[in-house]
Amino acid sequence: MKTRAAVAHKAGAPLSIETVDLEGPRQGEVLVEIKATGICHTDAYTLSGADPEGLFPAILGHEGAGIVVEVGPGVTSLKRGDHVIPLYTPECRQCEYCLSQKTNLCQAIRATQGQGLMPDGTSRFSLGGSRVLHYMGTSTFANLTVVPEIALAKIREDAPFDKVCYIGCGVTTGIGAVINTAKVEPGAKVVVFGLGGIGLNVVQGARMAGADMIVGVDINPARRALAERFGMTHFVNAKEAGADIVPHLVNLTKGGADYSFECIGNVDVMRQALECCHKGWGVSVIIGVAGAGQEIRTRPFQLVTGRVWKGTAFGGARGRTDVPKIVDWYMDGKIEIDPLITHTLKLEEINRGFDLMHEGKSIRSVVVY
Repeated sequence: MKTRAAVAHKAGAPLSIETVDLEGPRQGEVLVEIKATGICHTDAYTLSGADPEGLFPAILGHEGAGIVVEVGPGVTSLKRGDHVIPLYTPECRQCEYCLSQKTNLCQAIRATQGQGLMPDGTSRFSLGGSRVLHYMGTSTFANLTVVPEIALAKIREDAPFDKVCYIGCGVTTGIGAVINTAKVEPGAKVVVFGLGGIGLNVVQGARMAGADMIVGVDINPARRALAERFGMTHFVNAKEAGADIVPHLVNLTKGGADYSFECIGNVDVMRQALECCHKGWGVSVIIGVAGAGQEIRTRPFQLVTGRVWKGTAFGGARGRTDVPKIVDWYMDGKIEIDPLITHTLKLEEINRGFDLMHEGKSIRSVVVY
């Protein structure tokens, strides 16, 4: 079959809108018609060439929502017509990682997923007879895509695709980092570095958790109003604070943050996020992904005196189990998504979405097919 897709032919080049060939689903796979997809910083990170796992040519995209068109042999949990969100972090419920209940990092298809391939080691996409790779097991920058059954969360049918697609990454990552990874408790003091698509959801999650003080740190003061709407209580302009930002935040929080979150992917900011935490119990969570070869550093004293450095992927969420619940939260008005969708684009305008991101003019651009 044929499908329209935005193809990344090489690092640093704009995406090319092409009609590609797509093979139907094989054993344990599902054909999904993507109705909407968000444009995430992770897509831009891979496209930039900084991603050590970035492979080309590929069809990027990992923040989508759509409808099941066809199921392959052996698929039991989904049927034609089901509404789904693709999961770049699957949940097989059978591997050591899933069964441990200690992590959401299912390893069932990790090896082939990292190679841009389906679990059987092949690709379903091709262009002019040449293979085109999958991306993060999802490839939502294609109107039709094939996804493993274990990498699809079935959701309610009344949820709008152009909003809940954002739950496929940004919303779940931000809110989940607060609830699942940090386990922020009522009354906590929280500092959030970076008030973009992830950071605003961290703010929202901290508000849900009952944090008393939510400090947002950003270089763009234009983000302040929206962050306050989502629950931010204090704003710090990182440019104005400069090298004094850590003592400033420690003073502002009267001893340091109980929890801090780095949502940028900057290793220097990761250090600031740790060092602004409270001695004895402060926890700093790294969400942002840094470039290949970059390393984090701090003085051992910071950790010896009780601060904890943690990382999180997909907010610690178990996709098939937790994503439908987060969709329910949105539909029940417990969380907001609509104000974060700042631009709605056609597939042909997808490169503009990346431009808006880089220019700091969007929180999340969504492509609607």
